Amino acid sequence: MTTAREHLQSTWKWAVQTARLCCGVPDYDVYVAHLKEHHPEKVIPSYGEFFRERQEARYKGTGGRCC
Repeated sequence: MTTAREHLQSTWKWAVQTARLCCGVPDYDVYVAHLKEHHPEKVIPSYGEFFRERQEARYKGTGGRCC
């Protein structure tokens, strides 16, 4: 049984993820999980590095997906 606080936290996380995806910024946690599963040899960037790379890819047209 979930508490009201857990439900609110879950809803908030979903809302933030949805807003980021609408703006073209993928979710960092999903990205890290993808790297660990499909590219274990790569270094996991910090959130700041991830955010800057995503912004550059979006606004400079350098592409989006790796796979």
